[in-house]
Formats: sequence, C-alpha cells, structure tokens
Amino acid sequence: MEKVWFITGCSTGFGRELAALALERGNRVVVTSRNTEDIRDLVAGYPESSVALQLDVTRQEEINHAVTEAVQRFGRIDVLVNNAGIGYFGALEESEEEEVRRMFEINFWGLAHVTMAVLPLMRRQRSGHVINISSIGGLVAFPALGFYNASKFAVSAFSESLAKETAPLGIKVTNVAPSGFRTDWAGRSAKDSPVMIEDYAATAGANKDNVRGYSGKQKGDPKRAAKAIIEVVASENAPLTLLLGSAALRNAKRKLASLEEDFKNWQDITNGADFPEGE
Repeated sequence: MEKVWFITGCSTGFGRELAALALERGNRVVVTSRNTEDIRDLVAGYPESSVALQLDVTRQEEINHAVTEAVQRFGRIDVLVNNAGIGYFGALEESEEEEVRRMFEINFWGLAHVTMAVLPLMRRQRSGHVINISSIGGLVAFPALGFYNASKFAVSAFSESLAKETAPLGIKVTNVAPSGFRTDWAGRSAKDSPVMIEDYAATAGANKDNVRGYSGKQKGDPKRAAKAIIEVVASENAPLTLLLGSAALRNAKRKLASLEEDFKNWQDITNGADFPEGE
C-alpha cells in the first residue's frame, strides 16, 4: 500500500536514494532540502506524487511550513525519515564549541523538532513510522568523533524513549545505525577542527586520516541501504535498532561483548551499592 513519506536532507546520500526509491515504488514523497534546486530532478518525473520543499531543520518556521504543506498536499504523513545531518572531526580537546553546537542543532535538535512537528498528526492518525538516521557512532564511540558520537548517542536515546512512549499509539520508531557508506558524510559534509594537538595524533589524528582516506571507497551502498529501510517500513515487526553494513554489525558486537565483560567482572561491586536486603 502506498504511503506518504516525509524525508529530510534529500540533496545527497541516504535521503536522496530513499526519496528516489520510495517514488519509484509508487509512494507519495515530500522531498526536502535546504536548497530546493538540489532536489528538483528527484521530483521532476512525479508531479502528482511528490513535492519539493525547502527545509533547514534548524529553522522552526521552515519545519512548521513544510509539515503544513505536506498535509495540505497529501493529507497525512505515514513515514518520517530524519536524515539531515553533518559530521565533525577533531579530538574532544581540539574541537570548537561553535561548530559542535551547530552540529548538535542539526543532528539532534533539528531531528527532535521535526519529529515534534509531525507527532501530533501521527497521534491523530494512530499510525506512523519514525525513521531516525543515527550511526554506528551512536552506539560505539570512536576517537576524533567524540562530539559527533555524542550527537548520535543522543539520537539513539531519543529514539528509544520515543518508541516506548508511542508504541501504544500505533507509532513505530526505528533508529538506523549505518557504518561507512559511499555518501558525502566523510567528505564535504564533515568539517575538521583547525586545532591539532600532537598528543592526540596517534588516536584522534590517525582515525580522522583513516576515515577521510576511505571516503568514496566504503563498503556500504546507499542504494541498498534505501532498499533495507523500505523493507523495514513494510514489515510488521520493525526493529527499534537497524544496523546497516557489516562494519556496523562487527563494531556493535564488540561493544556488546565489552559491556558484558565489564558487567560480569564488576557485578559484586555493582550489587554492593544497594542497601542490604531488608533495609
């Protein structure tokens, strides 16, 4: 059955591929970007089932306008995809607060504000699916990406709480955690800190160079990612967390094993922090 999709950040990467595939499969799609010229080609062949809207997720007035336009055009929103986001490279001590705050405004607060604008509609419908594009970096932290990781950990926590609040209302939530994909994320969509501290060269510096170095060569295919997300939306039992890419699965399993080891090794100290039984 056709659905109405509302997708942020459609100029490149996951958003672009997902919008194209959703339209190809007969859905109605609200395609958004900060610059509508970047998405004109996506909607050109679908005058009845698509609309291109300007949306900077850091501007509440643009969020409100885009959601209102979507409802006026299609009457409902069945799937919200919060895809807009940017990256930032730098050791924590090297990072510029202004740039970090800007990243949080896009990656977390923009996502939250768009979600809050759409939720009243989904509550009235008693149906909907919120897809939040997080990252494996929202489950596992890496050097040179500490503040980016923090923004995506926030998205993961937001998604988990939202899922527990909205499940009785018929609204599903899926937190998508990709590893490296051939998008612009590790290229022009991420900024480097201009500060370099030699003491972090072997950790943050090395990982930044590594990630930058394989930009365009990652194993992840954005087209296959788009297909996976559409499959999840069509499924009856959508996961809360969807890992995408073999590196995401590998890193998530390592994190899980590390947590289990710490929990086991320190369980006596952990349990000992409670009052004794009966007190």
